Amino acid sequence: MRLAELSERSGVPTATIKYYLRERLLPPGERITATTSEYGEEHLRRLRLVRSLIQVGRMPVATAREVLEAAEDESLSQNTRMGAAVWALPHGPEPDEDDPHAARAREQVDTVLRRMDWSYGQELGDASPAYRMLVAAIASLDRLGYPHDTEHLLVHARLAGELAVADLDLVETYDTPPERIEAVVALTVLYEPVLLSLRRLAQTEESGRRFAE
Repeated sequence: MRLAELSERSGVPTATIKYYLRERLLPPGERITATTSEYGEEHLRRLRLVRSLIQVGRMPVATAREVLEAAEDESLSQNTRMGAAVWALPHGPEPDEDDPHAARAREQVDTVLRRMDWSYGQELGDASPAYRMLVAAIASLDRLGYPHDTEHLLVHARLAGELAVADLDLVETYDTPPERIEAVVALTVLYEPVLLSLRRLAQTEESGRRFAE
């Protein structure tokens, strides 16, 4: 297909496609004339992934390029490829290493990971953006005096474990590593507001059952 058809089928403006080509986010098409190239189905698939990383995942172009390189590196496991994409997503605030609340929170996070037997989380530890985000969140609870005992956190961890199974079951329905990376990025970003909304609706229902006049 020519560039105009690629734009029409992908829903990506031609100017944006040209930008992706210049930034090496999209491989060049097959040169037909000095000014014309043809593109194939692999370009459509790559455009979906690029759009997922940049528009949905809000990644900088340089970060998206690194994720794409990892996605195409067949020496890496599928777990590593998908992990590189999720780690590159924007995360919450970093913990203040000089804050004593953060030190206590880190110990508590490690306890939760051990109790859940999450070996990958234990191995990665502070290298993981999600680990650091959890430390910062628990430190805030500690600093403000809100409950954050380990047993309560384990309730949330077990629910998160069930959600992870459902998420990865869905990701596995996609056939190729690039499609799975696109899915894990899009579903991680797009389902987080779904989870937040469902939690608040559930709280509304439970509050009504407990406290309504």
